[in-house]
Amino acid sequence: MKNYIKKISKLSLLVIFALSINAEYKLGKDYRLVDNPMPVKRDGVVEVTEAFWYGCAHCYSFEPAINSWKSKLTPETKFTKMPITWSGIHQMHAALYYTIESLGLDPSTHSAVFVTIHKEGNFLQNPKAIEAFLEKYGVAPEVTSKYLNSFSVKQKVNRGIKFARQMKVSAVPMMIVDGKYIIESKRTFSEMLDVVDFVIELQRPNS
Repeated sequence: MKNYIKKISKLSLLVIFALSINAEYKLGKDYRLVDNPMPVKRDGVVEVTEAFWYGCAHCYSFEPAINSWKSKLTPETKFTKMPITWSGIHQMHAALYYTIESLGLDPSTHSAVFVTIHKEGNFLQNPKAIEAFLEKYGVAPEVTSKYLNSFSVKQKVNRGIKFARQMKVSAVPMMIVDGKYIIESKRTFSEMLDVVDFVIELQRPNS
């Protein structure tokens, strides 16, 4: 009888917890629907995208939290970063991001970009500055130039422009779940990621 009561108590607590979560995060308040959502692949995987910019101080501060969060994700959740492409400098930094990815450099290189911009005051705002930066990581300037100007990198930047327009990305950092839901940084980073976790579970049956 005691075991039965314990089981009922645990179940009640789980129900109360679930209700409190549902009461805490509301569509239109804590997260919103995209006007023109992307089609869902329905492969059992929820895709989460972080829209960011290397030059954004909030994105720089968000890095430790997002890195810790993504390290705990299961294979049923796919995480990607999407550099914004609003203007020339944003597109330059987006090309840098995709160049680092294409070269297969250590992921810590992305953190080094943030540090270089925000701690060292080197904004990496032209190809020569980027070439000098990546040379520190063993990439010859001519190789960096080749990748920065490659069809593949330019194609990814153009794809990012279209994606950002469709998602109506107006501020960063911003989290996008399955190309359908948007979570903006209107709260602490940990609370923002709690909302992302909630929306992931909300979307999972539809993925």
